[in-house]
Amino acid sequence: MQVKKILVPVDFSENANRIIQYGAYVAGQFKAEMEAIFVAQTFQDYSEFFEPHMPVIQFEEDLVASAKERMKSFLAESLEPSVVCKGVVMSGDIAETILDYARDQQVDLIVMGTHGYKGLEKVLFGSVAEKVVKRSSCPVLTINPYR
Repeated sequence: MQVKKILVPVDFSENANRIIQYGAYVAGQFKAEMEAIFVAQTFQDYSEFFEPHMPVIQFEEDLVASAKERMKSFLAESLEPSVVCKGVVMSGDIAETILDYARDQQVDLIVMGTHGYKGLEKVLFGSVAEKVVKRSSCPVLTINPYR
């Protein structure tokens, strides 16, 4: 198996730093290129549950713009300057967007954490890692950041 492209989904949680470093290590072992992806959850499906103070579309656009800035600083803070990593920010269903991006970009391996969202957020969004593992067309290396 040749691994030329690795995708590392991140959520900017306290565990994301450890996950991106694992991704960089694996990419270094395979001499593969690495991309980090953050997916901003869209709230269109939930808009009937609450009355937002601002239009949901504007909120999502602001979230993506903010996430793009956060991605730049996250990569600079988490990786050695010699590590090349493209940062990608998208919006949509988190697991679906990761899977679609991996397929469209012909990713050879996904490296992701097993723990991100907790509590109510996990109930609403489900386990992203579980969905990606079950449906990915490429191998997925999951990392438990607590071990």
